[in-house]
Amino acid sequence: MSVMSQTMRQTMGQTMGHLQLIVAALVLAGCTNLAPRHERPASPVPAQLPLPAEVAASAPAGAAVPLGWKAFVQSPQLAQLVQRALDQNRDLRVAVLNVQRAEAQLGVARADRLPTVSAGLTAAATPNASSGRQVQSFTAGVQVTAWELDLFGRIANLGEAAQAQVLATEAGRRSAELALVGAVVSGWLTLGADAELLSVADRTLASRESTLKLSKLRFDAGAASSLELQTAQSLVAQARNTQVQLRRQREQDLNALALLVGGPVPAELLPGAAAAGTVAGTPGEVLAPVPVGLASDVLLQRPDVIQAEQALVAASANIGVARAAFFPRLALTGSAGQAGSRLSDLFQAGNFAWSLSASALATVFDSGRNQANLDVARVNRDIAVAQYEKAVQSAFRETADALAGLSSWREQLDAQREQLDAAREIARLTELRYSNGAASELDRLDAQRSLLAAEQTLVQTRLAEQVNRVGLFKALGG
Repeated sequence: MSVMSQTMRQTMGQTMGHLQLIVAALVLAGCTNLAPRHERPASPVPAQLPLPAEVAASAPAGAAVPLGWKAFVQSPQLAQLVQRALDQNRDLRVAVLNVQRAEAQLGVARADRLPTVSAGLTAAATPNASSGRQVQSFTAGVQVTAWELDLFGRIANLGEAAQAQVLATEAGRRSAELALVGAVVSGWLTLGADAELLSVADRTLASRESTLKLSKLRFDAGAASSLELQTAQSLVAQARNTQVQLRRQREQDLNALALLVGGPVPAELLPGAAAAGTVAGTPGEVLAPVPVGLASDVLLQRPDVIQAEQALVAASANIGVARAAFFPRLALTGSAGQAGSRLSDLFQAGNFAWSLSASALATVFDSGRNQANLDVARVNRDIAVAQYEKAVQSAFRETADALAGLSSWREQLDAQREQLDAAREIARLTELRYSNGAASELDRLDAQRSLLAAEQTLVQTRLAEQVNRVGLFKALGG
């Protein structure tokens, strides 16, 4: 019993020694990180946004809080349509699945930090050189094979790169969602403008058909020339042509909106001709004003800028992975379980066996492969820095363009309304003069053409002002 106890104490002492070595290695693991520390590059744009004077006077000095789409979209019809698109759009669905895939890949990267434990039963038969008989052995238990101790942060940096990829993919999903909201709102407004333009075309066609009937009566009575009759017929054909073009354009815009929504657009959610005038003519009724601050730091919260920054984080982590390849890799292999020369020994006490081994592998010669991989990682980081800076600059340009149109489109809209009022008055007065014989048919037709052009331009200007507001909402990261 004393000999057996002494042997057990020696075995336990050796075991504790091995465990102490393992604990020391685990303490060292993860303490070294060879990746460069991530620092956000300096913003390559001015510190303040180029706000128009009338907007800057009341804008806060800091960055305004981005407006969510539910607060931006005021129309219940449009809000339902946007929500339908967020639920059904296939591109957005792919973006969501990309996030799920990145999260699964992160799980794989994190799993490498812990050992993989396997359980199994093995049987072996080997010839005995002295007796010529076969020697059988059976083992059953658990084992860990080549578990790498992350002494130089290689696995940790791979996990950091995977984590950054998850965040970048999530930002990409938000960017796709923001773009989808903007596209649906713009498409809905475009359909409203199509309906209003078609209404103008219908009224114009009805008016010109009435004029044609009158011209025929006058021609039959000998009070009008053939030229006047042909001119009236030409104007009717022109109005019909415009009407057909606008109907085709409306159908195409409806198809584009249906693709964004991910299915047919219910008729009750479509803007009508009457609603289109209200939508375009009453600022803030369909779209809320977009809050704007002086500081350009708000652009750093845009999803596409965040996506570019996370790509930079991943590129920096990959430099740490490439640097770790220059140092040895330490791996542990161990097993524990029952062992014996017969299968029945596996179920008897006293046959417990274990083994533990460590290996260190260092690269002696690789023809410069590790250095080349490190150079590639560094260049990739430089590319990521340039792409991040470009993303910030693009965000600033988009915001500056939208801010430039914030007041100019409104001024143009007011001027266009005045022009339309003047065109209507000119057309009315010209019609009176024509009825009294004080104006020619040419004067009358010119006045009608000017009125039609002013009506169409007003609708297009209204639409442009609304779309510019949508662009500002997107540019500020919505």
